[in-house]
Amino acid sequence: MTHKKQWMPLIIAILLGTCIGLGTLLIQEKNKLAETSYASSVKKAAPSVVNIYTQTESPKRILEHNNDPRTINLGSGVIMSKKGYILTNYHVVQNASHIVIGLHDDRQAEARLIGSDPATDLAVLKIDLPNLTPIELGNSQTIQVGDKILAIGNPFGIGQTVTAGIISAKARNSIGLHSHENFLQTDAAINPGNSGGALVNLKGQLIGISSAIYSSTGGSQGIGFATPVNDALKIMTQLIKYGKVTRSYLGMDTRKINQQLAKSLDLPVDHGLLVSNVIQQSPADKAGIEVGDIIVKIDNIPSTNPFETRQRIANMKPGSVISLLGVRGQQSYQANIKLEKQPIMQHSIN
Repeated sequence: MTHKKQWMPLIIAILLGTCIGLGTLLIQEKNKLAETSYASSVKKAAPSVVNIYTQTESPKRILEHNNDPRTINLGSGVIMSKKGYILTNYHVVQNASHIVIGLHDDRQAEARLIGSDPATDLAVLKIDLPNLTPIELGNSQTIQVGDKILAIGNPFGIGQTVTAGIISAKARNSIGLHSHENFLQTDAAINPGNSGGALVNLKGQLIGISSAIYSSTGGSQGIGFATPVNDALKIMTQLIKYGKVTRSYLGMDTRKINQQLAKSLDLPVDHGLLVSNVIQQSPADKAGIEVGDIIVKIDNIPSTNPFETRQRIANMKPGSVISLLGVRGQQSYQANIKLEKQPIMQHSIN
C-alpha cells in the first residue's frame, strides 16, 4: 500500500503532462487550420448575411412608354437580431418600392424600411420570419491595421461570396462619399452588390458594414471601405427607436493647425483648428465666429482634430450649449453657442 502511494504523485504528474501536451497540440493544430482555412469563420457568419433585391420605378423608362418601367437592384445586408432587423446601406434601398430579402437557407421575405441615414449611408430593414441567425458582434475599436478580415456579400448578384484581406487603414474620414465618414479600409475584394454586406474578423464576428470602393473601373482594385460596427450600432439604435438620426452642428469648416501651417500663415498659436468657412445663419455664424478664427477648446477640451470635433458636436443634443475658446488676431475670446439640428446631408466639418 505504501509502495503504491509513493508512485501516485509520479503517475498524476505523467497524466497531467500528457493532458497539457495534448491540449497544446490541439491548439497548435487549430491555429494551423486557421492559417490555412477560413471555413469555421465563414460557417459562423454566412447564415447572417442576406441578399437584397430592390425594385424601383424609373421615371425615364415611364416617359419612354416602356412596358416594364421597373429596375432591379442588388445588394447585401446583415441580420442583427432574432426580431428580424437587418442592417444595410442606404443607397441599396434608396427609392425602392419593393424590397425582397434572400436568406442563406434559401428562404425569401419582403422587407419594410424602418429608417435610413443618408449621412452615413446606413439603413435598417425588418423582416418577419422565424429562426433567424443574428450575427455575432465584434468590436471595431480593437481592430488593428494588418488584422485579417473577410468580406461576405452578393457581388454582381451571383450569390453569396467570401473574399479575404486585411485592414489597410482606420478612420478614413476625407473620402468625400458621405458627410459623416469614419471608414475602415480593406483590400478584401468588394464589388457592386457587396454593399451592405458583412466585414468580419476571423472569429466570424461583425466588425463593419461594407459600404464603398475606390475604383477607376467599377470593380475591386483593392481599396474598399466599411462603416465600423460600433458606429453602425449607434445609428441602428436611433433608426429603430426614432426612424431617423438627429445630429447637432456648429456650421463651420476647419483645418488642423500644425507648426508648419502656423509658420506659413504667421498664426499666433501653433495648435487648434483654423476656421476656413462659416455657413450663414448657422450656430457658429449667429455666435459671431469668423473665417480666420482659431478654435482652441470646446467645453474645455482641446480641439486638435476636425473629424473628432465634428463627431463630438454631432453626438450632442440639439439645444445644448457649448463653451468655445477661440483666438482672433492677438486676442482670445470665449463664446457660448447653442447647437442646432443639423440640416439633412450637411457637409460642414463641425
